[in-house]
Amino acid sequence: MLRRLPSHPILLAAIAALAVIAVACGSAAQSIDGESDDPADEETSQEDLETLFAQRFGSTWRTDFSKHSVDLGEFISGQSKDGIPAIDDPNFVSRAEGDTFLADREPVIAFELNGDARAYPIQILIWHEIANDTVGGVPVTVTFCPLCNSALVFERELNGVVHDFGVSGFLRNSDLVMFDRQTETWWQQFTGEGIVGELTGTVLEVLPSSIVSWADFKTTYPDGQVLSRDTGFSRNYGRNPYTGYDSVDDNPFLFRGDVDGRLSATERVVAVELNGETVAYPFSVLEGLLVVHDSVGGEPIVVFFQPGTASALDASTIADSRDVGAAGVFRPKAAGQTLTFRAEGDDIVDNETGSRWNVLGKAVDGPLAGEELTPVVNGAHFWFAWAAFQPDTRIYQG
Repeated sequence: MLRRLPSHPILLAAIAALAVIAVACGSAAQSIDGESDDPADEETSQEDLETLFAQRFGSTWRTDFSKHSVDLGEFISGQSKDGIPAIDDPNFVSRAEGDTFLADREPVIAFELNGDARAYPIQILIWHEIANDTVGGVPVTVTFCPLCNSALVFERELNGVVHDFGVSGFLRNSDLVMFDRQTETWWQQFTGEGIVGELTGTVLEVLPSSIVSWADFKTTYPDGQVLSRDTGFSRNYGRNPYTGYDSVDDNPFLFRGDVDGRLSATERVVAVELNGETVAYPFSVLEGLLVVHDSVGGEPIVVFFQPGTASALDASTIADSRDVGAAGVFRPKAAGQTLTFRAEGDDIVDNETGSRWNVLGKAVDGPLAGEELTPVVNGAHFWFAWAAFQPDTRIYQG
């Protein structure tokens, strides 16, 4: 099957310069200084790589490359620091104004904290990848990595210091590498962990969020706000610069590892980690069930799935992309009682009261209308990326 190359600038640049910094220890590659390595050469030591990184990037980065928790040879460089600009002063508009540029089925990152609900349209974040914000009085950074389909929200205050995050221009396991502007530590978006620099080993707190349709967000949070297109940058918001990326099969762009063959590389999975156990719930299984009760790390959870959310990575116009659905993960308790759930057509209903629930865990009809389930941190990632970081994951088979 022919694939169209994505048109996003970081991908085009990274494809052109793939080997510039992807120095795999013990393999033949173009070295960081642009000279070819002989396949017969001995492995490049981490000490040598630290020196090379310092020499090549010392004029533009304050990062301490002698401190790192991962192999420096795993990074791919495709952009300069802040070449993809984060949104540092986000503006928000009302639901009514959001309707002027968002179709009901378009995907947004839904995030609520301390009664403050906000939607971050993927049509905007796909061009910026990071938004530094304060929600419910808490400084947070909202992130989206298109190559992994990973949307994660982190608390950005560490030891009393609020950190601002930007896009480093580097990738690892095809995933966004962020940096904070205070220490210029590099952070893995997928794990929230500092991996190179002063704060190596520090882990950001992940806060629950979900990729859902704009319509689902509006139903759940009628007074919620939506990130405005008034970002201070000129971008073609609404267009997907990664056209066809959903269909790359087992060859994701800029992923240098081995794809775990238990699922297709770009199968969406709801990924959950609790108490040391990791589980992936494939969308292909969930769409036939709508409701899954399970236990992860000894804790009961319930997974909801509902159709109606468009992919951000399919058609050239996001609003025209295929329906991939949306999922949420919750603790199955509300109003002081443990609940069990079933699917009735496209509806999710609890057995105890007959109330109807939506994918964001809110009862929208019935005796419990207005009640909300407590969300469990999860992510609707591409399988190849989740498996790269969590290879021992159990796959829920139904």
